Amino acid sequence: MPTTTRVLASATAAATALLLAACGSSGDDEAAAADGVSVEAAFYPLQWAAQRVGGDRVDVSSLTPPGAEPHDLELTPQDVASLSDADLVVYLEGFQPALDDAVVEAGDAAWDAGAAAGLSLTTTEEHGHEDEEEHAEGEEEHAEGEEEHAEGEEEHAEGEEEHAEGEEVTDPHFWLDPTRLADVGDALADRLAEVDPDGADTYRDNAAALRTDLEALDAEMEQGLADCAVPTLVTSHDAFGYLAERYGLDVVGISGLSPSSEPSPAQLAEISSLVQERGVTTVYTETLVDPAVAETVAREAGVQTAVLDPIEGLTDESAGDDYLAVMRADLATLQEGQGCA
Repeated sequence: MPTTTRVLASATAAATALLLAACGSSGDDEAAAADGVSVEAAFYPLQWAAQRVGGDRVDVSSLTPPGAEPHDLELTPQDVASLSDADLVVYLEGFQPALDDAVVEAGDAAWDAGAAAGLSLTTTEEHGHEDEEEHAEGEEEHAEGEEEHAEGEEEHAEGEEEHAEGEEVTDPHFWLDPTRLADVGDALADRLAEVDPDGADTYRDNAAALRTDLEALDAEMEQGLADCAVPTLVTSHDAFGYLAERYGLDVVGISGLSPSSEPSPAQLAEISSLVQERGVTTVYTETLVDPAVAETVAREAGVQTAVLDPIEGLTDESAGDDYLAVMRADLATLQEGQGCA
């Protein structure tokens, strides 16, 4: 082979080798990116925390679609299948019944944020008291002439009535206290480090940065709500207990811990009277919940309404594009509605 031809052949081979190496390197990078830790988060605050802590090493999806009320989550077969495929499922036991039932599919990948949040608040929820009474009356009528049987049924009905009158339920809405969300971020970093040991330092650094942001927010909230003329919050549903506890306020939820539980006319009348007695000037509605019930209370009491977001999910109507922004918008709303100096 002539010298010139031999040189050209060598140059061509070298260029081809470089091109193949470059393609291989690109393919390796894409494969590495595709190998990120897959995280399924139950709803927005957990999704946001997982994204902040995980950074570029994780791929986070939310099981609750944007604009949906997370309490009422219904899972599709595809959603359930995604639980078994995920490296980590971040959820909150007791908040979304459908997910509590399905999370078994995730096995050891399921991680309940409630323990890290230190859920400490409970409330008494009423369930079906009137229905139980009607059922007991029907049983008594049916038991006429069968005294012994009736007595047994009566005792059973009394037990059912006591259960219906009140049940202690844990309040899950911890993320409205930024310090508790910071604690969840730290614990989540440790859990992600178990899944992906190579990213341990990254996760803990990210959690530290998250804590810095949340502690700054907490300081703003504490200062902004330190001197309020009206310490009682009347909200659409009982979602603000941890916020109220953290900043020295008192909260009255028109509905219970779940916005789907409708108060009776007697309860609405009682709350309307409370609004007047305590000098409340604002009743708060929400972005993801029908405002009709809260508006009824405000109308009966002769006060105004304003939107206070429990940050259970973001919508186009949210007053910010992330947790921190919406919390600061809530702070401004509370300062105006509660008459804070």
